[in-house]
Amino acid sequence: MSEPPAIRHALLIHGAGAGGWEWSLWCEVFAARGIAAHAPDLQPSPAGLEATTLDDYREQVRAALAALPRPRAAVGASLGGLLAWLCGDLADALVLVNPLPPLPWAAEHPARDWPARVPWRREASLASTRRAMPDADEAAALYALRRWRDESGAALRQAQAGIAGPVPACRMLCIASHGDTDVDPQRSARFAAAVGASLIALPGSHVGPLLGREAARAAIHAADWLRAPASGGQSVGEVNVVLTPG
Repeated sequence: MSEPPAIRHALLIHGAGAGGWEWSLWCEVFAARGIAAHAPDLQPSPAGLEATTLDDYREQVRAALAALPRPRAAVGASLGGLLAWLCGDLADALVLVNPLPPLPWAAEHPARDWPARVPWRREASLASTRRAMPDADEAAALYALRRWRDESGAALRQAQAGIAGPVPACRMLCIASHGDTDVDPQRSARFAAAVGASLIALPGSHVGPLLGREAARAAIHAADWLRAPASGGQSVGEVNVVLTPG
């Protein structure tokens, strides 16, 4: 069987409360390696943010991914990782960065209640941003502070409850941060092993691979993995990485 071709187009799907802006460094790294990166903002439902569901976001991702030429990848972080997974049937490769996992792994996460509108934009402060990004420099914290947005509580509740679905047939890479306090990195490692994904473990926080000091390293790992044709879901040097304190 012939090896799958190297990826030339990638859809980058942001996490909850963020936007396509959080992929700025990744877009530069991907472009330098011949991958055209597209990082749109997920849009609320016409009925308003409070009425926006995970399906509203999923349909946007499916439409955007289907519009890209093949071979193409879906790259998602946190909530965007779950959305990438749910649209994996349209992708030739997946990169999942500290992803909210599907069922059954989602059931391991402690339950949390979310208001109809999560006021991350309204209540954002430099102090709270620094706490969320302990591995980022001051410039990155200020950059994020000016761009956080409110989020749909309904979409977050659905994601947290878990979504069941088939394992995508394409090759997959999971990036897990040692210091992630939102998505357990050990659970990410178990998830990656169970679905046959390659795993890269890096130091840093939940948003560190995009906005922290490890962001460039994470983006280079992902871009090089996407550019290298590889049979199956594994690539040399990335399989069965042991998570140790970073």
